[in-house]
Amino acid sequence: MSGITVIYDGNCQLCSNSINWLTKKLTFDAIAYQNAPLANFGLTIAECEKQVYAISGDKKYGGITAVIFLLKARGNKLSAFLLQVSGPIGTLGYKMIAANRQSMIVKGLSRFIKRIT
Repeated sequence: MSGITVIYDGNCQLCSNSINWLTKKLTFDAIAYQNAPLANFGLTIAECEKQVYAISGDKKYGGITAVIFLLKARGNKLSAFLLQVSGPIGTLGYKMIAANRQSMIVKGLSRFIKRIT
């Protein structure tokens, strides 16, 4: 067990490609929320439909804070820092991507991440 668990949307190609990219430099357990024992993590389906979650010990990160946490843990400290200081812009960007997972822009981003993996 790695100590980090990521609960993500298993039906989202961007999410799956991002998980694959993260695994190149980070060890963690990834579980699609559709197959996860959500109650064990204190989560609901409605929460997981909206955003990714990263759980480490007794800390639970959701949405952009989960992304920042995972980037830091992977060693991508500059990317994490830039997202963190972007504040509401980063949060809005994350929410827009999460709400439009089937859009052409998100599909393009997903293909890009797949290529760099």
